[in-house]
Amino acid sequence: MKLYRYLTGPDDTAFCKRVSAALNKGWQLHGAPTLTFDPLKGRVICGQAIVKEVAGEWSEDLTLSDY
Repeated sequence: MKLYRYLTGPDDTAFCKRVSAALNKGWQLHGAPTLTFDPLKGRVICGQAIVKEVAGEWSEDLTLSDY
């Protein structure tokens, strides 16, 4: 089964820490990163999809936090 997540961060440092933590847990980058401007806070939000292959099939009993 393939799990997908989308990570975001309010700045480059926070975003890089989240991506690094995910990569250290076996996730892989998926697709191109994105930049979105938040006009209320006046800053750019970084984003990146990640993917991880795990054993098993999809089930309603699956808890994503287990991975």
